[in-house]
Amino acid sequence: MTNDVSPGSHDHHHERRRWIALLVLCMGVLMIVLDTTIVNVALPSIKTDLKFTDTALAWVVNAYMLTYGGFLLLGGRLGDLYGHRRFFLLGIALFTLASLACGLSQTQGFLVASRAVQGLGGAVVTAVALSLIMDLFTEAADRAKAMGIYGFVCAGGGSLGAMLGGVLTSTLTWHWVFLVNLPIGIAVIVFAPKLLPATRGASDTRHLDVSGAVTVTAALMLAVYAIVNGNELGWTSARTLGELAVAAVLLALFFVIEARVRKPLMPLRLFVRRNIAVSNTVGVLWAAAMFAWFFLSALYMQLVLGYGPLEVGLAFLPANLIMALFSLGISARLVMRFGIRKPLAAGLALAALGLLLFARAPLDGHYVIDIMPGMILLGLGAGIALNPVLLAAMNDVEPSESGLASGLVNTAFMMGGALGLAVLASLAAAQTGMALADGAGRGAALLVGYRAAFLAGACFAALGAVLGATLLRPRDVAASEAAMSTH
Repeated sequence: MTNDVSPGSHDHHHERRRWIALLVLCMGVLMIVLDTTIVNVALPSIKTDLKFTDTALAWVVNAYMLTYGGFLLLGGRLGDLYGHRRFFLLGIALFTLASLACGLSQTQGFLVASRAVQGLGGAVVTAVALSLIMDLFTEAADRAKAMGIYGFVCAGGGSLGAMLGGVLTSTLTWHWVFLVNLPIGIAVIVFAPKLLPATRGASDTRHLDVSGAVTVTAALMLAVYAIVNGNELGWTSARTLGELAVAAVLLALFFVIEARVRKPLMPLRLFVRRNIAVSNTVGVLWAAAMFAWFFLSALYMQLVLGYGPLEVGLAFLPANLIMALFSLGISARLVMRFGIRKPLAAGLALAALGLLLFARAPLDGHYVIDIMPGMILLGLGAGIALNPVLLAAMNDVEPSESGLASGLVNTAFMMGGALGLAVLASLAAAQTGMALADGAGRGAALLVGYRAAFLAGACFAALGAVLGATLLRPRDVAASEAAMSTH
């Protein structure tokens, strides 16, 4: 795909087409991000309708997380081999069909199975989406802007999901939280082929490292499985520890295979590049803090303060608006002005402060005093830091490996989110249990748990800020700034 189009109106048209293409791409991604949170609000009504037990109900969320987390790396690699656009469309089609199946579900098993297929489609789409952005936008300034919009969709989608879930579940039925995906999916399938660049597989050989793919997918899925069950079975139970041990062995085996095989699924030399290793580590910490904020503050508002689903959605609004403002332009400007390292550290530091504010949330909290300041800080932090994290992870890789790097940073986010949430949720539960045993009331006991978890989340974010500030190398930023100033 060349960028030297003849000047004049054609150039302008080409420019506009690219941004419309980005819009279509973001619609597809939004649908997938929405689906991680939209369901949470609908869970109570799904539970009564399909007569789920508490343990089984968790699988409506877990089945999706499991296949989604498990197939991100493989999805990114397949996209690199056989064309990003083709896999994007394939993933969207799969996701849309699975959404229809979810919406029409009448039994527990059918719903959980459909959710698993949804996760598979979602993984493929998310894994190639960043690569498609890299294919569409080649200049540093445009790329930063496009990444910002993508980051906003990912960050804002979650809380939009909470609101939308509340509206749909209370006005229609829970089936609609899935059926709402159909028109979006169909629109994306119609427009994407015309707008997205058809990159042939950029990698030289068509070798798929099957043994690597099998081991890493199995390891990731088993790890997610152990984590999501850990909260119920207990973290020290023999079964949870056993599953985590097997997952660790499989992961080690994967690294051994990657070091030996001729065309590895995940070239280990990527990790020799400091920025990739650091940005993925920061991604894990960051996602852990963000997921904690998202879920725990929603629980705090619902269970301690007694908010309804819609009120919770509205409570996130200030944070979303700030995230929107930043990721749709201010963030890109900050990166151009200060490079990647400073905004990343500053954003994570602000997020840590926001979580610290939540860690002192009282039993009879008032929205304006106790919730909004933390929300605003977290919105600022997310708006400033997300774009640099993504850029740091994608900047040092060759185009033929962009899908891989994208799958990698998405896996880091997903794993960090799942792990972080599991760890913090069980920390909260343990603290609550201890408080209840000491004779505290239900609300007060829950609060003790949430506060402990918020504090831990603040530590994650702070650690991410320190790592980003000290270890990221600004080598490539200087080059992109030089390129900028010559325009």
